[in-house]
This record gives sequence, C-alpha cells and structure tokens, in this order.
Amino acid sequence: MELTTAQLDRACGVLLATAAGDALGAGYEFGPPLPDGTAVSMTGGGAFGWAPGEWTDDTSMALAITEVAASGTDLRTAAAQDAIVARWARWAETARDVGSQTSQVLGAVRHGDAAAGGGAPDGGAAGCAAQALAASADLHRRTGHTAGNGSLMRTAPVALAYLGDGAEDDLTDAATRLSALTHYDPEAGEACVLWCHLIRHAVRTGSLDAAAGLRHLSDDSRRVWADRLDDAERARPGDFTRNGWVVEALQAAWSAITTTPVPAGSHAASTSRADHLQLALESAVRGGRDADTVAAIAGGVLGALYGASAVPAQWRQALHGWPGLKARDLVTLATTIATGRTHE
Repeated sequence: MELTTAQLDRACGVLLATAAGDALGAGYEFGPPLPDGTAVSMTGGGAFGWAPGEWTDDTSMALAITEVAASGTDLRTAAAQDAIVARWARWAETARDVGSQTSQVLGAVRHGDAAAGGGAPDGGAAGCAAQALAASADLHRRTGHTAGNGSLMRTAPVALAYLGDGAEDDLTDAATRLSALTHYDPEAGEACVLWCHLIRHAVRTGSLDAAAGLRHLSDDSRRVWADRLDDAERARPGDFTRNGWVVEALQAAWSAITTTPVPAGSHAASTSRADHLQLALESAVRGGRDADTVAAIAGGVLGALYGASAVPAQWRQALHGWPGLKARDLVTLATTIATGRTHE
C-alpha cells in the first residue's frame, strides 16, 4: 500500500503512542484508581524502578514483533513466529517485569534449546514457536485461565504489517496466531483481532469504527464484544477493576479513548488531536491497577487515529527502553513495516 503523508504519520503513531502510554503508566502500575483531574506524569519509578520515559514489558514484547515484521517476513509463518518467540525468550532472561502467564510459557521455551538462536530478528531456533504454543495450550487445559492482557498489550504492530488492500483476513489470522503463542484462551485472540482491525482502520482512514474489528469475529462473539464496547463507553477506566483480564483491559482502554472529551476551542486541529491523545492516555493511567498496560493498549489506537505528530514532544524526547531504542527508532521501524522500504 502506498501511504499518504498523513497515513504514514498515523502508522508511526501506533508504536510511538503505545510506548508513550506504557511509559506514562509505568510509575503507576499496581496503584489504585486516581480521582479525575489528578496530575499524571512520565516520571518513572513504580514497583520496578523504571527510569523516566522508560517503557515496560508491554512495548518490549511488541518490539520483538515489530523487528520481525520490519524484516519483511510474513508474521503468519513458522519462521517469523520462531524468531519472535526466540526474541521474547532472550528478552525475558534479563527483563525486570514479565507477566506470570507469559513467564510460564517462555520458561518452557528457555529450558529447551530455542533461546540459543534468538539474538536476531531474522533468526530463531526452529520449532521454538511450536514449543511456546504447546506450553500455552497445556497451561490453558490445566488452568482454564489464560485470558490475561499480555497478548493484547503487544498486538499493535501486527496491524502495521497488514495495512494493504485485501489484507483483512491475513491480519485476523496473524493476530490470532500470535496471541495464542502465550495466551491460548479464545477471548485473548478475539481481543487482539478486534484491536488490530481498529488500528488498521484508523491508520487508513483517520477515523474510529468499532465495526471494523467486530465484523471479523464470529456472530456470537461479535454480539458479546459489541455489548462490552457499549458498556465501556458508559463507564470510566477505573470502573474496570479486573484490568489484568484481557476483556476489562480492552474495555478500560476503549473507555479512556471514547469518554475523554476532545478539547474544544483549540486553535488548530493538530492541537486538538495532541490534547485528546494526552488526556485520554492520562485517563487510562488514572484507572489504576495495570495502568501501564491499559495506557499502552489505548495508545496503539490513539496513535493510529492522530499520528506520531500528536505525541507530545516532551514524551518523545524521554521515551526509551529495551532493546536500547528511542522514539526515533520506533518511527523508523514503523516506517519500514508500513512502506516495505528500509530507511537507513
């Protein structure tokens, strides 16, 4: 797909606003909901001692997908998924924060021989994705509880790999497969499909349309998720007290996006976009508990809607994290995926 300048800005916004929401919420993770109007800032800290502007596991896991997508490999292939899982396994060896469900699955991979080849985005031990999927399925069979928010938090870059005309079914397939590698519950996969199509539609059109994602679910699931989105639009992010669950994480993010008023009286449309993006991410963080993840999820859609140019400059300057990247690197990666051209 040949992108317009505005579409490319929105594609870059997907990664940039995901990371911004993540880093904004990092210092508030595991905290209680905050009253409306409470100041929120990108000061780091929190349970894991994040530096100001440092993103967490949400963005780090998304970047493993991003790097593989930027190599031009179709994310639905075994080679791509082996490379992604190997990259996750390497990251998890030293990461300060790895979700419990993801940690259990990647632990099964690390104890095999998969991590040995996982240092580069174009390589990974053959079969390590199959190992992860088997461990994910086994965990689901044993516990019945594998619908955490850990696959939704990293799903945004999947949408960038399937922006072209006629790629909707491919995106649905990729989002479902990548979710199942660690989160086998069908609801986790459905949430990723719904969110990826929202992002894709926003990048392509500059507008939000819940139907863009809902129509790629089964009839029964479509009705359930439509009701959940409606409920989110009548609530506040802090009302979703179980936002470690993929359903309430998505609802909290959608609530932050849709219930935050677009500021009136701005002198320019660009100012209005930037203000709404910032205010909506702050609202997501004030929801508390898994605040960084909810804000990262919301950021993927807000960035797709408003673009990288709407992310506040002070946030862009502060952003950094594993694997040693900064904001400009996220823009380069997103550009490479969205255009199919490498930018030196």
